[in-house]
Amino acid sequence: MTVTCSSCDKNAILKRPKTGDALCKECFYFAFEEEVHHTIINANLFVKGETVAIGASGGKDSTVLAYVLKVLNERYKYGIKLILLSIDEGITGYRDDSLETVKRNEQQYEMPLKIVSYEELYGWTMDAIVKQIGLKNNCTFCGVFRRQALDRGAMMLNVDRIVTGHNADDIAETVIMNILRGDKARLRRCTAITTGTEGALPRSKPFKYTYEKEIVMYAYFKKLDYFSTECIYSPNAYRGFARTYIKDLEKIRPRSIIDIIHSGESLSFKKEVKMPTQGTCTRCHYISSNDICKACVLLEGLNRGLPRLGIGKTHKERRKVNK
Repeated sequence: MTVTCSSCDKNAILKRPKTGDALCKECFYFAFEEEVHHTIINANLFVKGETVAIGASGGKDSTVLAYVLKVLNERYKYGIKLILLSIDEGITGYRDDSLETVKRNEQQYEMPLKIVSYEELYGWTMDAIVKQIGLKNNCTFCGVFRRQALDRGAMMLNVDRIVTGHNADDIAETVIMNILRGDKARLRRCTAITTGTEGALPRSKPFKYTYEKEIVMYAYFKKLDYFSTECIYSPNAYRGFARTYIKDLEKIRPRSIIDIIHSGESLSFKKEVKMPTQGTCTRCHYISSNDICKACVLLEGLNRGLPRLGIGKTHKERRKVNK
């Protein structure tokens, strides 16, 4: 039986995972783009004249983000300049291939591209780090280094803001992870659409309320050029367990993703609960809530042949460094 698009008279070819609406391709594109625009406008993400760096990995999220921001910037005259910023972690057979996708995006979307590498910034590649630390804690190194590398690359480019492709699923996963870890500081800020406003470079998430499944559908129907292979070092990542849990919830109740985000937004803490204050690292001078940032502690461990330095909160080698 033919199903009619709920927004026009054409035949519907898809059902939106987020709302359950039956839509034709064109109506889906418009609904998807308008929801992202609505998020941008409601959160006042951009100021006319800003230069914005898009954290580009070559994956579906950042590729769709770059494409949609280009469309919306032209449609609604945001007046911003968009630049692609990629981090090369040094993972042979994964990041080198995905960066080729980003280089094609550079030409397809007519955006400048800057690539910054771990080797350039830290003197280490993830391949070399994994040889030392193994596969158990490698994601800790990569996550810490990547966050700082994005800031460093953005500062090299002298941009006003970074945007990343973190979607609703990612944020819901992070809420669950921080609850399980009892991480009050991260739980408080993980649902914020913009972070880093307290003196650091602002970092925003235009896809905060956008479902991963819809990003995949948009990329598929638009025939966008993106890299779809998962990182070869992340099969045992802690986030993977939270992701499986979220996917199971979504099957039962699609609104679960948004509900978890709203729950995170509604959390409040007693005034007497002490939260870490943002400062700068005494070594590298990048943002940190400790005198020495996690990136510097991890890097010192690697350089001293103590790769577990900085893994966990009370490791004896880290206590030595902080004395």
